[in-house]
Amino acid sequence: MPIFRALAVTLTVLAALTVPATAQAATPTAPREFVALSDVAPSILQDIRYATRHNFVGQRIDGYVEPTCILTRQAAEGLRQAQSQLRKKGYTLKVYDCYRPQRAVDHFVRWAKDLADEKMKAEFYPNVAKDRLFEDGYIAEKSGHSRGSTMDLTVVKLPPRFQRPYFPGEPLKPCFAPQDQRFPDNMVDMGTGYDCFDPLAHTDNPAITGVARQNRDLLRTTMITAGFHNLPEEWWHYTLDGEPFPDTYFDFPVSRCGLR
Repeated sequence: MPIFRALAVTLTVLAALTVPATAQAATPTAPREFVALSDVAPSILQDIRYATRHNFVGQRIDGYVEPTCILTRQAAEGLRQAQSQLRKKGYTLKVYDCYRPQRAVDHFVRWAKDLADEKMKAEFYPNVAKDRLFEDGYIAEKSGHSRGSTMDLTVVKLPPRFQRPYFPGEPLKPCFAPQDQRFPDNMVDMGTGYDCFDPLAHTDNPAITGVARQNRDLLRTTMITAGFHNLPEEWWHYTLDGEPFPDTYFDFPVSRCGLR
């Protein structure tokens, strides 16, 4: 009997230790306030770069299980309103990034501290020393994207032109090169490509003139009318006014499976 009793106690202790570990390993899910943009505004194009290797890190970013845009419902409905206005003018929105889990931001931080990894420098930050990415504000330990109401987006002329995929290892072109010389993106000319770490990406940089200036103004006017505001350092970056989670940074993966 003592042997059986001891065995029973041991099994009970092991079970008690196992349950918390399992609970901690469970994948976090999104709050009910989050939705897939495709369910709210299916006509908006999606080109989720961090789910691919075509980004400033050069690999799929942690937390991007699927190439899909997830946002708070309020932000998604705001984009639907902006899309409605643009389509009347012969354009569509295209999103590059939406909700971004904290684990993805952590991935950016680890990459930025590895000064030897510059394989994507020639396209995304040709004129910026990597050891200045934190000081110059290009990389930070927190991102408004993790609150669920910020997105990176652009404008595409209808009907959308074909956009070829990125081939890892292909020659890189500076993100601020003329549109016909940088990576072929089917967006209208915005003066730089997406995620360009350069002053030319500042929304009101006076060096951006002509058609590119008109296109940036079109995007900004449309988004402001729909209830968003721009980050002055990035022409593509917008946040919903009065966002529902202004102080919460979420870490559930980017995946429709995590939505309720």
